[in-house]
Amino acid sequence: MYYFILSFFIGTSVCQSETLFENASHVSYLKDANSSFYHQFHRNYQENYKQAMKLNSGTSKNGAKNGITKFSHLSFEEFRELYLSDLQSSVKPVNQSRITSLNKLKQLNIPQKLDWRTNLGYNIISPIKNQNKCGGCWAFSTVETVESMYSKGTGQQPLDLSVQQVIDCTSGAFGCSGGDTCNALKWMVHSKTPIVTNAQYPLKDESNFCKMILNTTYGVRVKDYTCHRQIAEDRMLQLLQEGPLVAAVDATTWNNYQGGIIQYHCENLINHAVQIIGYDLTGEVPYYIVRNSWGTDFGHDGYIYIKIGENVCGIASEISTVSVYV
Repeated sequence: MYYFILSFFIGTSVCQSETLFENASHVSYLKDANSSFYHQFHRNYQENYKQAMKLNSGTSKNGAKNGITKFSHLSFEEFRELYLSDLQSSVKPVNQSRITSLNKLKQLNIPQKLDWRTNLGYNIISPIKNQNKCGGCWAFSTVETVESMYSKGTGQQPLDLSVQQVIDCTSGAFGCSGGDTCNALKWMVHSKTPIVTNAQYPLKDESNFCKMILNTTYGVRVKDYTCHRQIAEDRMLQLLQEGPLVAAVDATTWNNYQGGIIQYHCENLINHAVQIIGYDLTGEVPYYIVRNSWGTDFGHDGYIYIKIGENVCGIASEISTVSVYV
């Protein structure tokens, strides 16, 4: 219900947003201004608004816009625990970013724009998913890329494959409590386990015992994968010519993201996993098109744009490619 309230706050000034908060707080369960929920909600909202305005300061006209989002009722600690505690990557933060100049990027023998939603004349990217409170970003991003590569290989619309199967069955992972993208892909290859559809093994948003799928001859098997750490971004763009990529990133400040291109205020403390589905080199600020797993009400209908060339958000820290049997 508080998501409904927060929708009124997006894009408002401080005075306007405070007024809207007070007006919205008169709905049923927030009537009691003495309630601990009311005060905690208001405190979190104020702190998130201050942080968003701080992130907005000094950004260029093409920069990211930060503000009140569906996460603003959460304290930073709560947001981190719910959404950023699940990726168990072995990548260590680096002190210096490897910078790839815009001039070098534009000289690459690749298209200046690429979007795998339209590149083949049909969409190989499945609809945006929502991990909710399950810490399964590592499973979502790998399964999404398996879906894309199978669609690319078959010429068919992407399947809706089972993230829950990967959450429950990947050896060496901890379900909704965490896992690693490279380890998940390793399990898919070495176990030769077909990833079945979500209809056969539905998403539950919680960890469970691995279920054997009997009497099925259908599923997508992963043939091979690569895992690149601290990769040069010109090389990333070349890998994207073959299909979408799995990426480990730093999403620490994404709870405030409303839109635009993230260029600053995003480090390389790897704590989340996403799918990179394309890029755009034509503008003043080149950027990746990144698919998240926080629902369509995040960012640009579920997507986020990240500047290319400076390892922003640690996006070049750990990149995986996937190939599948078709």
